[in-house]
Amino acid sequence: MRIPIQHCKSCGASTRYRIPDDGDTKERAICSACHLVHYENPLNVVGTIPVWGAQVLLCKRNIEPRKGKWTLPAGFMELQETTAEGAARETVEEAGAQFTMGPLFSLINVARVGQVHLFYRAELTSDAFDPGTETMEAQLFHEADIPWGDLAFHTVQETLRRFFADRAAGHFGFHALDI
Repeated sequence: MRIPIQHCKSCGASTRYRIPDDGDTKERAICSACHLVHYENPLNVVGTIPVWGAQVLLCKRNIEPRKGKWTLPAGFMELQETTAEGAARETVEEAGAQFTMGPLFSLINVARVGQVHLFYRAELTSDAFDPGTETMEAQLFHEADIPWGDLAFHTVQETLRRFFADRAAGHFGFHALDI
């Protein structure tokens, strides 16, 4: 659900949704005073698939949405950081994990909620974790023990399925999909 922009971020005047005069084809929030066009763009969710030997690290969420469900360490990318920097920051914040960042593994478009999820492979350098306040617990799982029915997000489930399939095939690829 889109929350409309009601006031200009620059001058505070009210906005009105209309198609800009510059040839754009979509309705945008346009300031009634300074005429600034406000663009609403998807949010990036960035995270990692942290691995310790044959196990993957999952975090049990201590926040909504889906409090109490398991997820890969991930969260919203911040301004002034790259996707890899954001994924690393989220992994430290949520799991307190020590790791070496690997390559980008999956890019998942979730258009219905205006998000793009990006997951990087990561190699844990320790099996000691210090979860932050957003995580109830951080735990390593073998593939057979993944709590598939208690995963928080479909993007995490799809990323893990592809990760385990690639690992079984002996070759990791890059996966792009739409959910």
